[in-house]
Amino acid sequence: MRNLKITLAYDGADFHGWQVQPGCRTVQGTLAAALARIVGLPAEDELPQGAGRTDAGVHALAQVALCQTNSPIPAANLKIALNDALPPAIRVLAIEEAPADFHPRASARAKTYRYRIFREAICPPFLARYAYHHPYPLDEAAMGAAAAAVIGKRDFTSFAAVDAERSARLKEGEVNNVREIFASVWERQGEELVYTVRGSGFLHHMVRNLVGTFLLVGKGTLRAGDVARIVAAQNRTANPGATAPASGLYLVGVEY
Repeated sequence: MRNLKITLAYDGADFHGWQVQPGCRTVQGTLAAALARIVGLPAEDELPQGAGRTDAGVHALAQVALCQTNSPIPAANLKIALNDALPPAIRVLAIEEAPADFHPRASARAKTYRYRIFREAICPPFLARYAYHHPYPLDEAAMGAAAAAVIGKRDFTSFAAVDAERSARLKEGEVNNVREIFASVWERQGEELVYTVRGSGFLHHMVRNLVGTFLLVGKGTLRAGDVARIVAAQNRTANPGATAPASGLYLVGVEY
């Protein structure tokens, strides 16, 4: 059995996220179907596992997936075949042989996400699917100060999506919401305000909830110092920040 590490990029606008869901077009399901046609995997049983379960509308520049197969097709040839079989919205960038104990999520040391906000009055139509359009006044310096407040190892429950099943597992001690953020910064890049965050891992909706909170700081509804208080509360209800739209979010890369 071969362990194949697949690095892929995708435009998430027309997909209902990474994870397979009944009746929905997903990245995982589309990749699994292409693999099934080429190497004979039963798509419903041998789903490729991903490094992160990106939500509907979220994009990826370098998602990592694992395919286990007995097929002798060389990695370089499989890359060509997959790109022929996949829709243009998904591209396989690389395929490598991986150790038997490799897992795209469990083996990851760090992930980087980026969030793009288009700041001008009119958003070009060809950017509308790939950035959040927010032309209103923002204190960008205050947002930068707020971003620095989340660096470190903390419990990020205040920035996690409300998930009944996960909440039950938290009570049982099976999981926790502690993550370490290594870098968190806002930068002006021409007409865009871009947030980049690198961490050991991220909770469901965590990056989009961080962005929504920082936007409240930029609007003056919150102060930069309020972010530390929200983190310390360890409760999503203590955070008035909305979940930012999916269109601006990208999984930039995964480190191993």
